[in-house]
Amino acid sequence: MSEIKSTPERRPTPASLRTPSKRVCTPPIDIYEDQDGLVLRADLPGVSVDTLELQVQDNKLTLFGRVSTSVPKDAKLIYQEYHVGDFLRSFILSDQVNHEQTSAKLSEGVLELTLPRVTQSEPRRIPIRGE
Repeated sequence: MSEIKSTPERRPTPASLRTPSKRVCTPPIDIYEDQDGLVLRADLPGVSVDTLELQVQDNKLTLFGRVSTSVPKDAKLIYQEYHVGDFLRSFILSDQVNHEQTSAKLSEGVLELTLPRVTQSEPRRIPIRGE
């Protein structure tokens, strides 16, 4: 069960990301195993429940988070250290992950995804709850 593999992001990029001004970042992620299964924690600063998409299909977990600029419309940006971009990360899951029982929570820019053990299931979207 402790097998989870990160997949390279060399696959076609979604059409929504094909603008030259967008950056796509790989978020830092911690994965640990407990008696119930796997827990994945990802740092996604600037991502909200409304701008985060999680999907499991064919044992591939994909995280996509969209971040937009926080500069007011009437302001002019004169210096920037935090670059706006989107987050994209994929993993191949073990056959022992119960996709139907997978749950996600996003709190203060940290996603916690719980991947319990057991059976295979059909592809589904994972709902995300906020604080």
